[in-house]
Amino acid sequence: MSWIAWAILSAIFAAATALLAKVGVAHVDSNLAMALRTTVVLIFAWAIVFALAKPGIGGVSEIRSLDRRTLLFLALSGLATGLSWLCYFRALQLGPASRVAPIDKLSVPLVILFAWLLLGEKLTPPTLIGGLLITAGAVVIAMG
Repeated sequence: MSWIAWAILSAIFAAATALLAKVGVAHVDSNLAMALRTTVVLIFAWAIVFALAKPGIGGVSEIRSLDRRTLLFLALSGLATGLSWLCYFRALQLGPASRVAPIDKLSVPLVILFAWLLLGEKLTPPTLIGGLLITAGAVVIAMG
């Protein structure tokens, strides 16, 4: 798979991260939500390290009150973060950073679109124009 495909996958997973975190953080302290999501990312990262390892290389009380939906969406957000980073670093390995990063930033217009479609957020003219400009800028830079 080319760096463009990896960068596009990175943008998709980054957009999912924001959306899943938004739902997951709805009923919990944002610092605790971030810590839970980061824990999932840490576990995911170590799983990748061990799965792909070459031979020889080797508010806490609030947690009990969290419902399963909150934990599920924070865990899914953490998985989306890990997948995004995995694709991003692969894209960086295969392509120039000056072209990979703008494609990765397509997560911004994707979040705008999916927040409107899935979360019912307002799609204002400035938001729509900004999202289109980000998209156009990423395409121009990536194709340049």
